[in-house]
Amino acid sequence: MTSSTIVIGYVPTAVGEAALEAGLAEAAARGDEVVILNSPRRRTTVDSELIDEAAADELVARAAAAGVTARVDHSDHGDDIVDTFARVAAATEARLVVIGMRRRSPVGKLVTGSDAQRLLLDLDVPILAVKPTA
Repeated sequence: MTSSTIVIGYVPTAVGEAALEAGLAEAAARGDEVVILNSPRRRTTVDSELIDEAAADELVARAAAAGVTARVDHSDHGDDIVDTFARVAAATEARLVVIGMRRRSPVGKLVTGSDAQRLLLDLDVPILAVKPTA
């Protein structure tokens, strides 16, 4: 059986953890490899969503414990995270992208838009969107 790739969008929050858990479960069930995308904003020296090398190593170890081969990708997303997901998905020939979603008010969605919504609409690869349980 040939291994496929799943790209998991990860930030160190409950939303990112939900995406990681769902992506690793899917990868383990299907024998897929995983690319954990933790993308910094371009020209940002401090980004609370960017994990350090020790945290990246821990994510790879968690994947290994689940029987999944994984690596962390820190591709710079500049002004558009959707382009970064599209580029990484194309480069890895991903069969699935897993993202976490958070609850937002209708006004918040109207005013600020939604990267998750843009990913759902614009990516040419199937997407699994999950919410944290709490």
